[in-house]
Amino acid sequence: MATDLHELLRSLRVWDPQVTHLPPFDPTTAPATPLPLFTEWFAAAVAAGQTEPHTMSLATSDESGLPDVRIVMLHGADETGWSFASHAGSRKGRHLGARPYAALGFYWPVLGRQVRVRGPVSSAPSEEAQGDLHARSTGALAAALTGRQSEVLGSVEELTRASEAAWERARGEPAAPVPSWTLYRLRPDEVEFFQGDAARRHVRLRYRSTREDGEGWTRELLWP
Repeated sequence: MATDLHELLRSLRVWDPQVTHLPPFDPTTAPATPLPLFTEWFAAAVAAGQTEPHTMSLATSDESGLPDVRIVMLHGADETGWSFASHAGSRKGRHLGARPYAALGFYWPVLGRQVRVRGPVSSAPSEEAQGDLHARSTGALAAALTGRQSEVLGSVEELTRASEAAWERARGEPAAPVPSWTLYRLRPDEVEFFQGDAARRHVRLRYRSTREDGEGWTRELLWP
């Protein structure tokens, strides 16, 4: 019997209390800058058992301004920005080369929390990108060495052959360079923290950069 999508959707719950705890969030206690709050919320998501809390949606746009989105991994967040990596020739890499501005979205349903970040994107120096890659797993290096990300693939067999060769090289040459591998940093113009509430009185706190006047941030609440 075919599954009815609408019936399936209606059967689902958001923030089931058996698996989700909605902690209170008092925005008046939030720090003056967004990074400490992001670090605190990220650690809380890890402690709460959130699956893969370091994954995030990355939204870019192409040369014509058409949007695209995918899931990537957070590689770090500090005063220089939120970082992620990819091949420069991948679709996301080409988008960022043409329009170096992006948005990130984190969702941690175990706590009913979201974090949204957007701002200009720049590339880290090549030596930092290679250091980031070689600090990761052998599988990550093998995937990077396989290359050709986003290109049309002729067959699964072709991928298997290329991947097996890349795995062999990654095991034998753990410092193998991948020139196209790029570490990107998004320096935020805005960071929004969303805390879900059972009564639907969700708390949304937005930080906006005042870079032109210095390095400060303004904070404001948004209607849910």
